[in-house]
Amino acid sequence: MRSIIYYVREFLRPEWLKKFFFAKTAPLATPSYFKDYPSLTEKECTGCFACMMICPAPGGIVVLAKKDEWVPTVYPGHCIRCGLCVEACPEGVLTSGRILDVTRRDKTAFSSWYRLEVEDALCMRCGNCCVSCPVNRQVDPQLAGTGTSSSDEVIMRIEGGRVRILHEEKCTGCKTCEINCPNSAIRVARMVEGVQGEEAEA
Repeated sequence: MRSIIYYVREFLRPEWLKKFFFAKTAPLATPSYFKDYPSLTEKECTGCFACMMICPAPGGIVVLAKKDEWVPTVYPGHCIRCGLCVEACPEGVLTSGRILDVTRRDKTAFSSWYRLEVEDALCMRCGNCCVSCPVNRQVDPQLAGTGTSSSDEVIMRIEGGRVRILHEEKCTGCKTCEINCPNSAIRVARMVEGVQGEEAEA
């Protein structure tokens, strides 16, 4: 009984009642390092697709052509707010939190490219990958239906009875070759490397 009386007296103290019923918390403030969904800056997108290349979330960001200009569009239902697209954009078109400030201060950036791999055991040398490649067709409009080409500037061509990759650095990552291969013998892999210092500024 004494213990009950003690607790009742303790909880009915004016100081305790005041703290309990009039408790106030500090106003919520968004930290400077918080990464929200990427938003657009005033800079113009050049359509390099670096943001799409590095995005780990399928469908998180898509670069669309609208009225003769490229516009990156972020889809919150897919975006995981990692901020990689903001870091990868060479033009500073996207922003989120203090990512841009940190990358400028530390002089960091991403270098990215595509790697083409052909599995000879599956490839039947049909030339579909070479013919369907939009860069190949632009470089050599006379590209043969078998995938052979006299131009040394194409990305790939049928040469010596197999697919030969000539200019991997020209690949835009559209994966048209991969989609049109009937045996799934060719793969387009995105490669990303972090750089710092003079390389990042270049």
